[in-house]
Amino acid sequence: MSLHTISTARLRLAALAAVPVLALSAACGGSDGATGTRDHGGIADVPSATDRPTTAGSPPGKGGGTHTRPAGKSAFYDAQVGFVRCMRAEGGYKDYPDPKLSGYLDWTKVNEIGSRPGRNAGIKAGKDNVCLDELQAAMTLEPRRDQQKAYESMLTHAQCMRDNGVSRFTNPVMSGGNVIPGGDPNPASPVLDSGSPAYKKARQACASKLLDGLDGMQ
Repeated sequence: MSLHTISTARLRLAALAAVPVLALSAACGGSDGATGTRDHGGIADVPSATDRPTTAGSPPGKGGGTHTRPAGKSAFYDAQVGFVRCMRAEGGYKDYPDPKLSGYLDWTKVNEIGSRPGRNAGIKAGKDNVCLDELQAAMTLEPRRDQQKAYESMLTHAQCMRDNGVSRFTNPVMSGGNVIPGGDPNPASPVLDSGSPAYKKARQACASKLLDGLDGMQ
């Protein structure tokens, strides 16, 4: 079973049982203290609220261009950095990508790593779930979304997937004011082959339809 299928199934099942629904499934934790319980190394110190240089693919705080960590999201970003640090040092993924400046993971890069032979098993929380504490810590700190905007984004994405040949890709639904992602009509026993060339091509064509942070959810 592919990384995306596992991720989608877990997210949709979790969405039915917990609020908020839109907690990113792959890379977050419980509190500021939780992310600092271990010194994992493998990633530079978190940037301060002032401008720090950073480049894609290099640890935050080092590299070329200058960016500012988004106001109001520093705790979430810090928690994601703690998760990435753990994944690199203990989780078995030295090439795990930096979080975006928004705090969300770069799912294109994460899925690409997880699609390599023998690299899918621990991509969600590290080998033997060693980074689960950091994952849960970041999930707790993820900023709340405008659920209506998230729904509209996922709905547009689902239609795009169908227009690009994935005819059984389902729409998201709103439940209790929260959005439940669409995708495979039966996530517990997937009927869509998310590893097929046709599916990957459709995801690439429709990637821009999803808001930042939703790319790992549907």
